[in-house]
Amino acid sequence: MSVRKILSIPRSLLFYVAFYLGSVVFVLGSIALMAIWVDGFRTVVRGWSAWHRLCARVLLGIRVELENPVFKPGVLYAIRHESFFEAIDLPRLFRLPVVFAKAELLAIPGWGLAGRNFGLIGVEREAGAKALRTMLTEARRLMAEDRPLIIFPEGTRVPHGERRALQSGFAGIYKLLRLPVIPVAVDSGPLYHRTWKQQGVIRYRFAEEIPAGLPREEIEARVEAAINALNA
Repeated sequence: MSVRKILSIPRSLLFYVAFYLGSVVFVLGSIALMAIWVDGFRTVVRGWSAWHRLCARVLLGIRVELENPVFKPGVLYAIRHESFFEAIDLPRLFRLPVVFAKAELLAIPGWGLAGRNFGLIGVEREAGAKALRTMLTEARRLMAEDRPLIIFPEGTRVPHGERRALQSGFAGIYKLLRLPVIPVAVDSGPLYHRTWKQQGVIRYRFAEEIPAGLPREEIEARVEAAINALNA
């Protein structure tokens, strides 16, 4: 075992202790504020994400780089999903993101309640037409606050070096919301996916905006190619 791998063990243990103990404080703080002070609640959620970024930088030696970043409302960001890093990092990376997430995440005690109030929209893969309409109505309501929409079009974490077809729900959301898409590649897997996390650089690469209204085959092909740009 290399020296770098040996050092990753105590680094990772310190990270887990610091981040998860801090998460308890942030979750309790967000629950206390969500019903009485919306701005304060949102600040705490963003603070939790920033705490994660700080722990990753100081304890794991992970730096974040952005290539051609574009931040704007009225857009559906389609992001490659390799690890929990980018999922936790979203409130730090974007301003008040509205995230399409697995419905099971909203069932986590405390965290799920905070996530739902912040703007997570639960996606059930077997949801019927009524559930889909409810989900899109909520997305449009939150979009009216000039908040960006975020989706992981693969539907789950995919190991670095692998490619998988996009979930059918992505094309349906793209069609019904009639929004342009900005694909975002990310290469967090080699550093963050394992139990013993490695130091290095995680990159986000923002691709060119893709217009609304394209046929399903074309939008899926273009997004799949763009989000895999760092997947080598």
